[in-house]
Amino acid sequence: MKIGLRLVVPALMLVAASAAAVGQGFPLPGTVSLKTPHAFDALTARVEKAVAENKMGLVAQASASRGAAARGVKIPGNAVLMVFRNDYAVRMLAASVPAGIEAPIRIYVTENADGTATATYRRPSALFAPYRNAELDGMARELDPVFEKIVKDATGG
Repeated sequence: MKIGLRLVVPALMLVAASAAAVGQGFPLPGTVSLKTPHAFDALTARVEKAVAENKMGLVAQASASRGAAARGVKIPGNAVLMVFRNDYAVRMLAASVPAGIEAPIRIYVTENADGTATATYRRPSALFAPYRNAELDGMARELDPVFEKIVKDATGG
């Protein structure tokens, strides 16, 4: 029974986090948002490390706050980390060229007013569901636990 609870409790936490994300203004289904005790820069570094440890690739990174800082403007920290891997890209495109717009999958790190940071992402199954493609759905089911683990490893959850 312990093994069952180990699987059920994290799943329930993610369902609660997804519901909370909708309440925070994230309009799309499958959005997971986890507030952490980590500062923005620390959480960003933790996500980068978790991406590598989970054998995914950090394809690109964009940060309005870093761009603003370069111009002497201070805004709360935010960074979009774009994550994917070429073998998934090849499979995705073989299944659906239009679905290519969904990759890389983004993990959004935001700084909170209290100095902590939040990690937000959309489950791959939610991203690819609108394409109604069995091959994409299968790939997304493989990617859901990968992204869940990346964010869990990064947030310490």
